[in-house]
Amino acid sequence: MESSVQRRVEAISRHLLSLPREPKFFLHQVLLNGGKVKNGDAEAVIIGGMVLDIHAIPSVPANPRTTTPGKVRYVLGGVARNVAECVSKLGTKPFMISAVGLDMAGKLLLEHWKSAGLSTEGIRKQQDIGTPVVCNILDIDGELAAAVASVEAIEKFLTPEWIQQFKDSICSAPILMVDANLIPPALEASCQIAAKSSVPVWFEPVSVAKSRRVASVAKYVTVASPNEDELIAMANALSCASVFPPIERGNKDSTESLFQKLKPAIWLLLEKGIRIVVVTLGSDGVFLCSKGGPSFMNTGLERLKPYGSCEQFYKIVTSSCPSHWGGATDSEKDSHLFAVHFPALPASVVRLTGAGDCLVGGMLASICAGLNVMQSVAVGIAAAKAAVEAETNVPTAFSLASIADDARSVYTAAKVVFNQSML
Repeated sequence: MESSVQRRVEAISRHLLSLPREPKFFLHQVLLNGGKVKNGDAEAVIIGGMVLDIHAIPSVPANPRTTTPGKVRYVLGGVARNVAECVSKLGTKPFMISAVGLDMAGKLLLEHWKSAGLSTEGIRKQQDIGTPVVCNILDIDGELAAAVASVEAIEKFLTPEWIQQFKDSICSAPILMVDANLIPPALEASCQIAAKSSVPVWFEPVSVAKSRRVASVAKYVTVASPNEDELIAMANALSCASVFPPIERGNKDSTESLFQKLKPAIWLLLEKGIRIVVVTLGSDGVFLCSKGGPSFMNTGLERLKPYGSCEQFYKIVTSSCPSHWGGATDSEKDSHLFAVHFPALPASVVRLTGAGDCLVGGMLASICAGLNVMQSVAVGIAAAKAAVEAETNVPTAFSLASIADDARSVYTAAKVVFNQSML
């Protein structure tokens, strides 16, 4: 009897793979929960590094070849871990797939994860794993001056075989985020699992060197979030040549002139199949780019109806940032590039190392809560502001009211910088 039931479940599962995204997700949740839908089980899946960051912060300008007075702090980090923590603090439960050791660093990371009420099921835990550690040396302004990373464990132990064990979680996720700490075979395995169930994929480049790993998975990627340097590296990797030189920024570059410098690389990423490119510009904000127009940015990112704390988040943000943004009209032409600039917010900067991760985390949480991409960028920038004003990579807590107010300031100041054919 049991084998008969199992065969029936497997047959239904195979059938679900052929259904359109939203009905498939709904029915898949019914199947997994014995005929009942549990909205809270819709977890964003995040795959990548959990890292202990050591931050060395001088109190005076550092001199070479000698010690400098300052403070040294242990901070929980890793791009994927930071993003997942940010997502959880904005009301969306993430499912983390990673690898740590049973050493001091690993225990610190795991204890914090458990204390936050988050699942450690997807985190590989072994005695022979050396937990990833990064030593960051900051300057007196909080900017990263230099860093040494010991993160080989992510590449060695976060394997396609380990990731494959959690294919059901990936297939039922509203979105999958992968960070480029994964080796290409692990990136490909993750993206292929997601593609079979039409789960949108977010690619977070991590660094200039690792951003080039997009070459093997670009056709699966819905959203990529590079900074300027990572954008150029990704474009060169996808063009199989060093076609795009480094961007030289002038002190008086306008938003429009900066976009013109980045436009060829952005367009190449879009031409290679990436649906949305979110270019992070630090204190200059964000460029949100896609083919078509505003409504096309949400293709493949349509979510279920918000629930629980997500519903509260959705209502608060929507009251500040209406879902219809009237800054442009759509074009149905595949040769049409649409780009919007969102400004950064003024902030009392403590440190900058978690800003980009919280921007991505804010956007992922927003998308999972049912907000559109334009609203999500505004929330991401608001979350990034909160991050730079905190001592840790991710703030201890977010005020949803403050996030919504800041998001409104960003949303209303956003403007179209390009909306025309590339022919």
